[in-house]
Amino acid sequence: MKKSYIIGILAIIAAIVIFMSASGDVSTYGNFTDANSTGKVKVSGTLDLEKELYYDPNVDPNYFSFYMIDNLGDSKKVILTKPKPQDFELSEQVVVTGSMNEDAFVASEVLTKCPSKYKDEEILLKADS
Repeated sequence: MKKSYIIGILAIIAAIVIFMSASGDVSTYGNFTDANSTGKVKVSGTLDLEKELYYDPNVDPNYFSFYMIDNLGDSKKVILTKPKPQDFELSEQVVVTGSMNEDAFVASEVLTKCPSKYKDEEILLKADS
């Protein structure tokens, strides 16, 4: 067999392995009810401002908990084992990735959508038109 064939086959195998490892980390979007029945899931919702945000970096800098309301209206405690994201309280929308552990959702990742700094400018431009 020629060396070029062997290199080509190895390149194809490497591409397949990379694709399979990348697709294994993809989780589905759902809600807190789905998180009870499935494994890792992404839950999109809003921050429940009526309930407590807890973060004390002097006690444990890698523990942050808050309450989130999913798209069905269920409010659950979310525990993040990482530091609190900057400007978290300003978030319009929160997406957490993780799984349910008893009554709390344990998140491995939190993504926040903060208000746009250009939003006021957009409103002003629309008003001028």
